[in-house]
Amino acid sequence: MKIAKILNNNVVVVQDERGREQVVMGRGLAFQKRVGEALDTALVEKVFALQSDELVRRLGELLSQIPLEVMTTCDRIIGLAAQRLGKLQESLYITLTDHCYFAIERQKNGLAIKNVLLWDIKRLYPKEFELGQEARAIIADA
Repeated sequence: MKIAKILNNNVVVVQDERGREQVVMGRGLAFQKRVGEALDTALVEKVFALQSDELVRRLGELLSQIPLEVMTTCDRIIGLAAQRLGKLQESLYITLTDHCYFAIERQKNGLAIKNVLLWDIKRLYPKEFELGQEARAIIADA
């Protein structure tokens, strides 16, 4: 894998052997690295191989702004969701990570938002609601 773009020390965009762009994350992955250099794959913690170049671009932008701990926590939640619910949309990495990061920031700043659809969600989507409760616990423990 060659580095195509450095987003921060923990997130880079690479080109794989087929020339496809992927977003790769890992602690200190890009430290003292330059575009065009080979990536130390031993430092890679997660590879996002998305089908759409637009999703790769959006995920790269998002991950460059969000702490690695939040990304890792969301990846864990998405893994749990995939086990329970089956195949998920690729865009979930972007939407869930963004949602969780800003929810955590709002909580830190004391800005609570009441979910007016909570009762409907519990009733209409019980599996997803239960998963959401587990996700809250995972975030609280992180």
